[in-house]
Amino acid sequence: MGTLGSVLGPNLGAPGEVIGAGTGLTVYASAFLIAAVCLAIAGLIVFVWLRPDPLLFLGPGTPALPAGPGGKQPGRIRKVIAELRVNQRGRVAVIAVLTAQVVMVAIMTMTPVHIAHEGGSITIIGITISLHIAGMYGPSPLVGMLADRYGHRAAIVAGIGIFLASLLIGAAKPDNTGWIIGSLILLGIGWSFMNVAGSALFSLVVSAETRASSQGRVDALANLCGATAAFLSGPLLAATSFSVLSLLAVVTLIPLIAVLAGRPLTRRTR
Repeated sequence: MGTLGSVLGPNLGAPGEVIGAGTGLTVYASAFLIAAVCLAIAGLIVFVWLRPDPLLFLGPGTPALPAGPGGKQPGRIRKVIAELRVNQRGRVAVIAVLTAQVVMVAIMTMTPVHIAHEGGSITIIGITISLHIAGMYGPSPLVGMLADRYGHRAAIVAGIGIFLASLLIGAAKPDNTGWIIGSLILLGIGWSFMNVAGSALFSLVVSAETRASSQGRVDALANLCGATAAFLSGPLLAATSFSVLSLLAVVTLIPLIAVLAGRPLTRRTR
């Protein structure tokens, strides 16, 4: 349902125009109003029908992890960092996840701005982002099966190839909306390959002791990197062009390519 909402959400501009005509709100304010109402309904459904409360399953006998001063887990972050220093496959997985997030977010956030500058309507922008998000999450089960069959590193390499195709199309055809839509679909699929395979590889190679905390911290770091990429991509687009932004995203892939090229693809690494 979350994926369905993510795909449909960018198209709230069309019903927003209808609501705006009757209320005097702008199309953007109307779209946010629809989203707010949907969130309120979802919250009400959870509050009324989520029974029994999951918190009730955590009875007084549930064991708690040992905590240090201030309630923090002692040395957990140090353990994660220490493991990644000696775990080469773990580092490859982390670099893949972070690179995928930076490249995808930098281009995705600026594409609506670029399409609007080219004269595209809010409807075209909504369809473009919807197709992009469908490309991100739709192939995930297939990507997982391919990673299991051919190896995680092979899936990451495939993601890099799809990313390169997307970025080169964006750099070569920035004025053609059809090509830009196609490049955004490929961008989503490339992210799916790299994120799914990288996350699965990371889960596979880190120790059980630090797996949960490591995955949480990598997710948080990926979100931070994505936010930073979104913040920087706006000034870069304003100062240069969509083509230059796409080429800079290609450059961002080089460290990951170098890491993968520096180590042979082994059966154990998968």
